[in-house]
Amino acid sequence: MDNYRIDTKCVQGGYTPGNGEPRQIPIIQSTTFKYDTSEDMGKLFDLEASGYFYTRLQNPTNDYVAAKIAALEGGTAAMLTSSGQAANFFALFNICETGGHIVSSSSIYGGTFNLISVTMAKMGIEATFVSPDCSVEELNAAFRENTKAVFGETIANPALTVLDIGKFAEAAHSHGVPLIVDNTFPTPVNCRPIEWGADIVTHSTTKYMDGHGVAVGGAIVDSGKFDWMAHKDKFPGLTTPDESYHGITYAEKFGKEGAFITKCTSQLMRDFGCIQSPQNAFYLNLGLESLHVRMPKHVENGQAVAEFLEKHPKVKSVSFPGLKSDPYYEIAKKYMPKGGCGVVSFELDGGREAAGAFMKKLKLAAIETHVADARTCCLNPATSTHRQMTDEQLKAAGIPAGLIRVSCGLEDKEDLIADLKQALE
Repeated sequence: MDNYRIDTKCVQGGYTPGNGEPRQIPIIQSTTFKYDTSEDMGKLFDLEASGYFYTRLQNPTNDYVAAKIAALEGGTAAMLTSSGQAANFFALFNICETGGHIVSSSSIYGGTFNLISVTMAKMGIEATFVSPDCSVEELNAAFRENTKAVFGETIANPALTVLDIGKFAEAAHSHGVPLIVDNTFPTPVNCRPIEWGADIVTHSTTKYMDGHGVAVGGAIVDSGKFDWMAHKDKFPGLTTPDESYHGITYAEKFGKEGAFITKCTSQLMRDFGCIQSPQNAFYLNLGLESLHVRMPKHVENGQAVAEFLEKHPKVKSVSFPGLKSDPYYEIAKKYMPKGGCGVVSFELDGGREAAGAFMKKLKLAAIETHVADARTCCLNPATSTHRQMTDEQLKAAGIPAGLIRVSCGLEDKEDLIADLKQALE
């Protein structure tokens, strides 16, 4: 499957049925798996054999779908989680522990900002947030001796800033740590961060990958390129024996290609249990099969809506990397030449009050705490997804109070524009 193009991988990656086996990925809706002897099962617990013993750790349906996502991103291993938040937490916590430090872009999803700045801080993990537009000097100044990872979003939700993946990867690697990139918005159809230097890629599969609002989920993909043993002192969880799992040293036993995901599965998934259900994984795969067809339409609709809004007198500003006037236009062309996504953010004068009045008049677009769906939806982040952030934090993240995020679905673009026009008027 490695030699096939991404469209083919969307449809057929991850699972190849044998003679007489199900053509579609089967739903293995079972919590447990039967073995003939205790010795057979013991080999699984010792990670000496491949197989399944309890769905909290691994399930065949999930593994087929994870393998497809790994193929799409160009990684060596992947795992599914119960949500995108779980994916980001696992990806960071897998290499960070009490006394550690994270460098993160300040322009990220509000829930992830809170995860890093509040929840992980309670675990003794500190963070320094930097602007995605920071200079190389400012970025390097954010690192400490105890820095374990760098984090950012390819296209930030909802500010729509674009991460200079190469710049952040170079800084991370110069300090001996991996770059973790949340690639939810562009998906691997429009951007493959690993090709630009990212080491770990995460997704909220709830969004475009599912695409139909039916299954919450997340995914983590390992590039298999980061050399954990070369930075042994920084990552003892991967490079020294894990006494909670038979004294295994993951980086030695599974190498660069498999250590990260194996530890994340056998340690974090074991202890936190944030597994994606096989039924949800099945739904996710149905979405993945059409991802390469849907993403160009989302981009087309987003472009048309952004161009309309940019010319409307009642709109203060528009953020969409596909607009030539957008400050991220050139960098978006570099990393996403086919376009980014169908999400458009725009600001109205009058703050939350103006945003609320506008959204009450919408007829086709629905007010939802959702994004990246086949159906168009919108929200005002300051009063919903990002309401836990102060005005100063909102400003730093590029999310003013009057900002509206519109996620353009797969409807006719002229109908979307007409709905926005009547609501604005």
